[in-house]
Amino acid sequence: MPYKLLFVCLGNICRSPSAENIMNHLIEQAGLSESIICDSAGTSSYHIGSPPDRRMTVAAQSRGIKLRGQARQFKKLDFEEFDLILAMDRENYQDILYLDPAGKYQDKVRLMCDFCNRYTLKEVPDPYYGGPEGFDRVIDLLLDACEGLLQYITSNELIRG
Repeated sequence: MPYKLLFVCLGNICRSPSAENIMNHLIEQAGLSESIICDSAGTSSYHIGSPPDRRMTVAAQSRGIKLRGQARQFKKLDFEEFDLILAMDRENYQDILYLDPAGKYQDKVRLMCDFCNRYTLKEVPDPYYGGPEGFDRVIDLLLDACEGLLQYITSNELIRG
């Protein structure tokens, strides 16, 4: 059984699809595509079915990463489907945990920035209403966090053979 990761932001068109595709890029480079599966979702229903934000796509492409996917909303079933759920900020984190009032799955939910090695930010800022530099900053931050996450998964032997 592969280890399953779900990246979650508000609308699932900027931060979480970027994290998903960056992680897939790193997983592929590490030769672990069979062992780790990624998906992304949003806590809101604003952009269901939409592709990743064009500005985010440009920022990712400048680093050799192609953004694929369609926005979907986070659902309760995701708690059972995924091994680790990564929230981009505290608000998304709270929105996810709100759907788990009994706290049964809270150990599966983490903040994305918990896995950063170089950056000290605690949250991935939402670049949606800002300029291009915000999108570039998010990509750099997510590259750092995804590298740390992959390191965490492999060093803790979370991948089932």
